[in-house]
Amino acid sequence: MAKNSTFGASAYGGKGWSPRSRSLRQEIGDLWAACGLDSEWAPLRGVLLHRPGDELAASAKDANAVQMLAAVDVAAAQAEHDAMADALRAHGVAVHYIAPEGTVTPNQMFCADLLFMTPEGLILGRPASTLRAGEERQVARAVAALGMPILKGLSGTAVFEGADAMWLDSETVIIGHGLRTNLEAIEQVATALDEIGVDALAVDMPYGTMHLMGMLRFADRDLAIAWPRRTPHGAVLALREHGYEVAFLPEADDDAMNRAMNFVTLGPRKILMNGGCGEIQSFFEGLGIDCVTVEARELIKAAGGFGCLTGVLHRDPA
Repeated sequence: MAKNSTFGASAYGGKGWSPRSRSLRQEIGDLWAACGLDSEWAPLRGVLLHRPGDELAASAKDANAVQMLAAVDVAAAQAEHDAMADALRAHGVAVHYIAPEGTVTPNQMFCADLLFMTPEGLILGRPASTLRAGEERQVARAVAALGMPILKGLSGTAVFEGADAMWLDSETVIIGHGLRTNLEAIEQVATALDEIGVDALAVDMPYGTMHLMGMLRFADRDLAIAWPRRTPHGAVLALREHGYEVAFLPEADDDAMNRAMNFVTLGPRKILMNGGCGEIQSFFEGLGIDCVTVEARELIKAAGGFGCLTGVLHRDPA
């Protein structure tokens, strides 16, 4: 052996070399920060939020131009958002915030659209609208700072919003194909899921709807809440095949149904929902669901509710 040979040194695989043998999933909660989920109903442990700021003032000039329904009062929206965050904390949920750099887009607060969490890190959203392009960069910075792995970012012309994807069970994700998520994205997300042993089921969204989240929510391992005449047929069939009771909302006006449907599942049969939805709240309670309510009439003017505002980072394993 040559006098100055590196053969046998630890850096070249010799004595002292320490091979990395644990999987990424095994490293989460140790090397990586605790995160991940494989259900929509298990106890909620961590979320990502963006507290809205002066960017909402753009809605007063032209609400439709910023994809909102009406002018939003900034101070009132902030107070409602703070109350939502306080309710989450009161139920044992760690609340993390995005601290955006540069100009903040009006819709940055809708964090559910910007990520989809898996047991091995998050799939980064790529919003479908030019108005929201780049919001995912702020999420990437935030989760990196938290020490959470990013499993996948999309490429090409794929557009994907996390509110179009949900866990049916620990081995199956349902993805809505529509305005906010295209087929190219579904193929890329499905490939990423397949690599971690998870199947993807795509369903077509009705024209004129926004996200699958607006049609379908999960309250427990065997209970799904669906919007009558909007929920994709294939989604209902898949839910029933996976052992869910599908409970359809009592039909009311769209505003009431939107506010009631946009809830956050805190744990089995326990949800955080918009207050003032008496008939539908009673319907939920009749299903054995414990409803934690927070009043929020200003935020809904921005075309989204508590579910849309909440990027879910961590639940207990199913």
